Parts: sequence; C-alpha cells; structure tokens
Amino acid sequence: MRVIGGAYRSRRIRSLRGLDVRPTPDRLREALFNVLAPRLEGTVFIDAYAGTGAVGIEALSRGAARVIFIEWKRAAVERIRENLRSLGIKQNFEIHHARAAAALERLRGDIVFLDPPYELAQEYEASLGALGRRPPSLVVVQHACRQTLAERYGALERTRTLRHGDNCLSFYEPAA
Repeated sequence: MRVIGGAYRSRRIRSLRGLDVRPTPDRLREALFNVLAPRLEGTVFIDAYAGTGAVGIEALSRGAARVIFIEWKRAAVERIRENLRSLGIKQNFEIHHARAAAALERLRGDIVFLDPPYELAQEYEASLGALGRRPPSLVVVQHACRQTLAERYGALERTRTLRHGDNCLSFYEPAA
C-alpha cells in the first residue's frame, strides 16, 4: 500500500495481516481525495475505524492541518504509530484507542471519514447518529454498495454517492 499524493506521495505504508482490517484500496482513496482536494487544506480530518491509518495519512500528505485517528484494535493502533514513524510524521495528529461512535460524541473535526467493518452494520448507525447530532461540515462513509444507508442522520443529509466497484462512498453534509 502506498500514499497516493501530496508530501508523502509514493511512500509505502504497511498493512496488517490476519486481522479484520480492510484497507481502503489505492484507487478508491485516489477518487476520494480527488473529490476532497478543494476542501482539505487546513482542516481537522477524522479517520474513524482507521485500521492502518492510510486515509488519515493521505489527508496529512495532502494538506490537512491535523488528523485524528480513531481505532479500537490495539494491533491496528500500533500499526498506525509505526506507519507515522516510518514517514517521519511527528506532529499534527492524535491517535485515540477507542470505539468510534463513543469517540465521535466528544471529538470535533471538519471532515470525518467512516469505514467500519462492513459486517458491523450497527457501527454505521451508531457513528452516523452521533455525527448527526453535532454535524461536521462533511462526513464521507465507505460502505459496500449492496448496503443501504439512510438519506438522513439527524442534521446530516446525503448529498452524493460515488460508486467504485463493490465499494461506495456516501457524502453527508448538514441539511440546509
């Protein structure tokens, strides 16, 4: 796996073997950040269910002011730390070893990326519900295209869906 663009472009990051971690594929990450490019500079970016940290690292590489990584699995938290160290990233990030839905109740960011394990449908509902009560400016959810997400979660409303193979990215913004 590699960083697609920005300051750390083409640098390798390591994944985890044997855990239920599903890294966002390079091409999907590239499509995501092509959409986010005009909005990313100087933001606080939250990478929830961070896994290896690839999406959050990509955000830092492309100009986010700070990234908050949220991950529940201890081995994944350690891999995020290793990946940041290997890239020489020493600041402008926080790592929270916590359940994402609970952490999202108290943490604030401008852009939130959610990528729960596909088989844990309740995680989508819990995290989007928490974000819908105090919405950031943008929430992007990676999910299986066969999975149906609601059009609204509290004050968040779906504004776009980007399909990429079996994966979808659903974009939610505060309702007007």
